[in-house]
Amino acid sequence: MFSLKERVHGSDTPLMFRWQQTLGNYLATTGHDHVVRIWDRHGQKEEEIQLPGTCTGLEWDKDGDVLCILSEKSSTIFMWDANQKKVIKIDSGAKDTHTFLSWSRIDLHVAIGTTKGNVILYDHKVGRKVPILGKHSRKIVCGNWSMQNLLALGGNDNMITISDANGKTVHNFSVRDQPSLIRFSEMKRSGKSDPDENTVSLVVGKKTLYFYKMYDPENIIELAFQPKYGKIEAYHWFGDGYILIGFSNGFFVVISTHAKEIGQELFQVRNHHDYLSSIAISPVLNYAASCGDTSIRIHDLRELTEINAIINLEDEPKGVWKFAWTTDGQLLAVSTARGSLHCYLTKLPMLGDACGTKIAYLTSLLEVTVENKVEDEQPVAVSIDVEPTFVACGPYHLAAGMNNRAWFYYLSEKGSFNEFNGLTRDREYLGTIESMSLNSDYAAVLVKGKVQLHIIDQSMHTAVEEREAKLFPEREDMGNITCSTLTNEFLIYGTDTGNLNFFFIEDWSSVNTYRHSTQIRSIYPDCSGSHVGVIDDKGDGFIYNPVNDSTLEIPSLPTHCHGILWENNTFDKGVFIVFDDSTIFTYIFHRESIDGPHVSAVGATHLPFTQRPLLLYNGTLTLQLASGKTTTLLLDTHSFLRITESQDAQPDIESLDQAIKLRKWKEAWQVCSGLSSKQQWLKLGHAALNALEISLAIRVYRYLSDAGMVLALEKLRDVEDTLLLGGTLASYIGKFDLAQDLLLSSSQPIAALEMRRDLMHWDTALQLANRLDPQQIPFIAKEYGQQLEFTGNYTAALSHYEKGVTRNPQHKEHDENCAAGVARTAIRLGDIRRGVQLAMQHPSRQLKKECGTILEGMRQFAESAVLFEKGEYFDKAAAVYIRSKNWSRVGELLPKITSLKIHLQYAKAKEADGKYKDAVEAYHNAKDFDNEVRVYLDHLRDPERAVKVVKESGSVEGAKMVARFFMKLGDYGSAIQFLVLSKCNDEAFQMAQQHGQMEIYAEIIGEDATKSDFKSIAVHFENEKNHFMAGKFFSLCAEYARALKHYLKCSTDESEKAIEQAIHTVALAKDDNLTHQLIDFLMGDTDGMPRDANYLFKLYMAMGQYSEAAQTAIIISKEEQKNGNYRIAHDLLFSMMRELKKNKIRIPSDMENNLMILHSYVLIKNHIKRGNHSMAARMLIRVAENISKFPNHIVPILTSTVIECHKSGLHASSFSYAAMLMRPEYRSDLDPKYKKKIEQIVRKTGNKSDEEEEMTSQCPYCDFDLVNSELVCPSCRNNIPYCIATGRHITREGMSSCPKCAFPALYSEFQSYLDGGQVCPMCSENVNSDELLRLKDLQKYLDK
Repeated sequence: MFSLKERVHGSDTPLMFRWQQTLGNYLATTGHDHVVRIWDRHGQKEEEIQLPGTCTGLEWDKDGDVLCILSEKSSTIFMWDANQKKVIKIDSGAKDTHTFLSWSRIDLHVAIGTTKGNVILYDHKVGRKVPILGKHSRKIVCGNWSMQNLLALGGNDNMITISDANGKTVHNFSVRDQPSLIRFSEMKRSGKSDPDENTVSLVVGKKTLYFYKMYDPENIIELAFQPKYGKIEAYHWFGDGYILIGFSNGFFVVISTHAKEIGQELFQVRNHHDYLSSIAISPVLNYAASCGDTSIRIHDLRELTEINAIINLEDEPKGVWKFAWTTDGQLLAVSTARGSLHCYLTKLPMLGDACGTKIAYLTSLLEVTVENKVEDEQPVAVSIDVEPTFVACGPYHLAAGMNNRAWFYYLSEKGSFNEFNGLTRDREYLGTIESMSLNSDYAAVLVKGKVQLHIIDQSMHTAVEEREAKLFPEREDMGNITCSTLTNEFLIYGTDTGNLNFFFIEDWSSVNTYRHSTQIRSIYPDCSGSHVGVIDDKGDGFIYNPVNDSTLEIPSLPTHCHGILWENNTFDKGVFIVFDDSTIFTYIFHRESIDGPHVSAVGATHLPFTQRPLLLYNGTLTLQLASGKTTTLLLDTHSFLRITESQDAQPDIESLDQAIKLRKWKEAWQVCSGLSSKQQWLKLGHAALNALEISLAIRVYRYLSDAGMVLALEKLRDVEDTLLLGGTLASYIGKFDLAQDLLLSSSQPIAALEMRRDLMHWDTALQLANRLDPQQIPFIAKEYGQQLEFTGNYTAALSHYEKGVTRNPQHKEHDENCAAGVARTAIRLGDIRRGVQLAMQHPSRQLKKECGTILEGMRQFAESAVLFEKGEYFDKAAAVYIRSKNWSRVGELLPKITSLKIHLQYAKAKEADGKYKDAVEAYHNAKDFDNEVRVYLDHLRDPERAVKVVKESGSVEGAKMVARFFMKLGDYGSAIQFLVLSKCNDEAFQMAQQHGQMEIYAEIIGEDATKSDFKSIAVHFENEKNHFMAGKFFSLCAEYARALKHYLKCSTDESEKAIEQAIHTVALAKDDNLTHQLIDFLMGDTDGMPRDANYLFKLYMAMGQYSEAAQTAIIISKEEQKNGNYRIAHDLLFSMMRELKKNKIRIPSDMENNLMILHSYVLIKNHIKRGNHSMAARMLIRVAENISKFPNHIVPILTSTVIECHKSGLHASSFSYAAMLMRPEYRSDLDPKYKKKIEQIVRKTGNKSDEEEEMTSQCPYCDFDLVNSELVCPSCRNNIPYCIATGRHITREGMSSCPKCAFPALYSEFQSYLDGGQVCPMCSENVNSDELLRLKDLQKYLDK
């Protein structure tokens, strides 16, 4: 606030200073210059008092009206009157120096001590002095008054005296060292005690704290402290018997004087490093502080461990000395060791106001700051002329004042606050101003129960019509005004009679008055002024709407409500807060909802201590602090805003609930998106419906893929009738009574009836129909009758069905439904004749079925069966006829019956009557084949039919019966067959064993039995020495070793078949020992008799040993070829090649070459048959070149070669092979009919030049031209695949392949070949020429 520089009192020694008691308006200081200076609280000097010597005493009386000053070397007492601003000098009459002074705490008595121990009691009120001599024997150095007006004094004689107001000593005691810092206080006792200051505390010798209990003078308490703390510099009582002590070494300690805690340190901290010079307490602020070094540290007494503030005086190298607060805690004065003094503002009056998003608040005793953080405008500080007691803020003005005077300041019109235009004017009123409100032009001032409305400054508002100030209320009988406020259009005020008045400024007339039952305490209009929050004298609150004169209660209003703040964010209209000392309650006013306008509580937020709400915007509350600053607080009810504004925050259900309660739909959508829960999306959709937010609800239900709800809501988009809309939505969310009330009040009340019909609330629907649309009564009655019938109330149902009949041809179907209902309920109520008659006349088959079922349940079988038959439900009719034993009717209905159960019942009945043919037919229709077989065997003696039924149906039980029948006849083979068919394998086996029918049993059982069955058969055949059958069944039961053993023992007649089975068994066993055993047998190592190599080949194939099989195949084929079986050798090699290809095994070149030679041999006959002698000659040449592979047919092959070559003009080749035939080893074997011709060819000179040249074609690998019969390209040296139809090499064009074996062939040649016989020359499979396809890609034949 201000500073008094060093040497203000002529020296750099510390100053003595005292604040004015109670008011704190003045500060008295004195120092080395023997002058007492009195300053106001802003640092302005008010008075100087010259003293004759050094000041020895400086104190204010309890009310702060009089300052008493003592001076060294003078008997004069100086009294400065703060009200009259004058000094009074009083002679004390003392002969020695004044050393001590203390004012009474309850009146104007002052005690003055002297160097010789005398005391002077001076009553300033009456001006009387009472000298008391010899109170102490030496200098009085300390003292204090109690609230009971007792005076305690301490002197250098180490004595303490306690006297009454007249100076009479009532207590005295001595201490062992010099006393100081005497205080009166109350020490808690264990029992009940009076709240008097019963204890004197003092410091003895700067080391111990001494307690003298006046109620117990013998029990003295003296507390010593740790030496490290140093000397006691100061102490203060506070709270409920606690003491705060400051020690010279910087320690700050709190102790308790409670009996159980006496002397116990509750708190200790070292606030200062070098020294501590003083401590102070402000009960108003609830603060405690210590000063030392160059700083002051301030603690909150509620939480001493935390330091609230630190005041550093770095420019005071000698440090601080003493400090003290004013009584109200607003100002803190600090004196330093070098003689300066600094005054700090520690608490400001909580004065502030808001207008829209603009706030004005006191930041210093003579400064108000106006700011608008919402619109990001710079704050402006306004200096004012006086310390205000109120502040009011308007769009363009600021008002501040005290008592009956106000100062108005004009602010920038644009609201940018870059410029302050200064004081506009000041104005005085008839009394002390209680409150003030401003709008852009007017001020409303509440003074002594009246409101004065006037233009703020006519000169600055020329556009506003000049009007005289108006005083409210207009009549005396209207009561006193208790509260008032201004909006842009209205002056609103409340009175002690409960009236709430609206004065329209533009028309300058009163437009509305609401009369409440009790006094109105305060009013708070919203931003637009269309709704007003009102709190009455009972502490109840409500929202008032002047448009329709309606009020809405504010629920759960706090008992001590201090105010209401409305939300200033235009998107959050309706949100407001109510606050008391410690809590902020958030509410929302719902202007539109399904439940109509109402106010609901949202939640609560803790209000920090000594903070005052000023402005609410988007859930953020601006609070005024006691320090003259503002802070912001996000309400707990708006905590979800942190989640929606942060990328990392995780949404939760509570955040969604908050957003929904506050109708923050955008944020609620974001939270729902984060939660990804269908349940929460439904909650949002439900809330949107409650709030009549159709567009939002459509978005939500579309997101949920609820097409039905979306379509229903789309129809409501353009509904302008709020009641109709609300009622419809209320029905969607299950509030049907509310929906009915709303719909009946809407423009379409018939919708209420439709809703009740849809809900099947028939009683209510009938009442509404009677009132709204009587024509609907029959239809509702019918539907109601259906429900009553369903619930079993048949009497009421019959009544409603009868009421539902219209007898209108246009409603024929409806009347038929009513008649059906009458029929059903009449039967249930016992009127069977009427019900049956109606059902028979009714066109509905379903009704006949329903009535028949009801009658059947009532055991009225005759009528029931008739109705079923009439309705063509023949199965049901037959069932009912059976129950009534009417078999003749059942028999008549049999052709129309599909139910197997009825056929079965009929069959049993016929069998019981001995009509077996009818029974067996019925059993057959019922698909009861077991009983059908039984009747055939037992009664009709027709086993052939029984056997046929068993075979057709597969009946197990029937098979057993047939088996038993054949057993009786001795036909065991047939019996075994049917026992197996009936799964009675054990019985069949035993019968076969007993009667020598095992082979039949084995044949019948086949491979469809268990391993144990197979083993039993195998053992039987083993015992019978039937090795083949034993081997077969041992193999089936997986005993492969025993199976192989028996197969190898088979007789010669069965050897071929046995070896085949042995190979199959070994392949299944996959056992190397068994494999080697069989190979040894086949090779003759076992008995010296080698078997056909084909068996070995088959073994290798069965075992999957394809390489060995291939080698064996080559050997066998050579053997077959040697024996002249060329086709067998060809087919063997071909099948082996196919297996190798299938298993992707490389084909040996020997195998390919042998197959090629053999295939060329096979083709010769076909070429000759078709007259293709040239191609036949080329194939014969290829075979002749490998003639050693055909030893049994050398001469015939060479003979054919000579003849075909000669026919084809291949004279050189013909001569060559003819000459070979003339060799002695072949000549004798020549056929005589060809011998002479061959000799003739030999006699001619063989000349190749006359050999006819063979045609050429391109190599498919390198496109080299080579002769057709050549299979090895001389250019690229590749082996070329051959055509299976001609034996020529293949080409890239005009190719095909066999669809069965996939070997390549020239398309045209293969087609021509198949025309002569539809068999493939390679695989011997039937192939139709139409199946041939041209090959587009030959690569798979070329890649080997």
